Amino acid sequence: MNGQHAVVVGGGIGGLCAAIGLRTAGWRVTVAERASRFGEIGAGIMLWPNAVRALRELGVHERMRALSTPQVQGGIRTHRGTWLMRMDHSAVERRLGGPVLGVHRADLLASLLEALPPESLRQGTEITGVTAVAGLTSSSGDIDDADLVVGADGIRSRVRSSLWPQHPGPSPTGTVDWRAVIDDPGAPAFGMSWGPGTEFGSVPLADGRLYWYASINADVVTENGEDEEFLLRHFRSWHHPVGHLIASTPAGAILRHEGAFLQEPLSCYARGRVALLGDAAHAMPPNLGQGACQAIEDAVVLAASAAERGSVPEILHRYDRLRRPRSQAISRSSRRMGRFGQQLSSPPAVAMRDAALRLVPSALSMRGMSTLASWEAPTIRPGR
Repeated sequence: MNGQHAVVVGGGIGGLCAAIGLRTAGWRVTVAERASRFGEIGAGIMLWPNAVRALRELGVHERMRALSTPQVQGGIRTHRGTWLMRMDHSAVERRLGGPVLGVHRADLLASLLEALPPESLRQGTEITGVTAVAGLTSSSGDIDDADLVVGADGIRSRVRSSLWPQHPGPSPTGTVDWRAVIDDPGAPAFGMSWGPGTEFGSVPLADGRLYWYASINADVVTENGEDEEFLLRHFRSWHHPVGHLIASTPAGAILRHEGAFLQEPLSCYARGRVALLGDAAHAMPPNLGQGACQAIEDAVVLAASAAERGSVPEILHRYDRLRRPRSQAISRSSRRMGRFGQQLSSPPAVAMRDAALRLVPSALSMRGMSTLASWEAPTIRPGR
């Protein structure tokens, strides 16, 4: 397969991982990113052991590991602070074969960019059209064909809309989400807490930073004022340090967006010589912390498939067969987690949920995490 050219559309985490993997598999790669610079907004991410194994196969694990922080405390509490379920991360590490890591998205992206030659990266280049035979139309005019096109251009993917025109696109999750990264908050991270139709969580990052996020059912978010003022009012009765973390966030540092996901699953992730990965293929609610992890898995499986013998359509058929069932099952589980977990809002339903969580044996919750995170990355062996 050496010498064949792949164009990766989108320079986010999944796209850069795909580029690194395809280069390992012997492909020449161009990454087309429509933004004027490669970069991530200020938010954190949880990397479960399945994603960490994939990053190790890509050769970027050590670089990323130096910029991340193992999670040492976790679980779910009520908004009053009562524990519903506790997570022993040392037990998690033993069961899953590795720790859960917290890392800033920008740090992870920088680690991935360092693994790619500058000449393979095209900022400010928008792919405006794609055909199943890997023909492309670009804003720069200098990218017009490839042997393989990888659509890693996010939930509102131009590649998906070009080749899957009947797909309805993203649907709302029913939540409004906020997130921020703050320096040295003077309070420890605590996992996540659930209230009626609301979730708040925090994740420690490297260098004393902390990532926090909030998710509130959209039907109760009616105010158009400053986000910090609204959040402080909404969370005023929640346990410490929720209010403290919000109040410690600098003005303008809180990011807000309407939650969205691909409610209608795709019937395939590949057409002709074009493949989708990450949010372009299976954007999911964030409830299981697996969105980016699944994109990283996609990238490694695609690269391992590309290292095998066969035509590009045969390679992509293998990729689709290996990735679609798992990623779509995790997306369904993530949606169920929200509907029957943090998005429940009626007092009777919340009371039943909380009572049920208290009764869940730790072995059962560990088994569920193992289903997600015990996945093993394939080996990328060029020229097999």
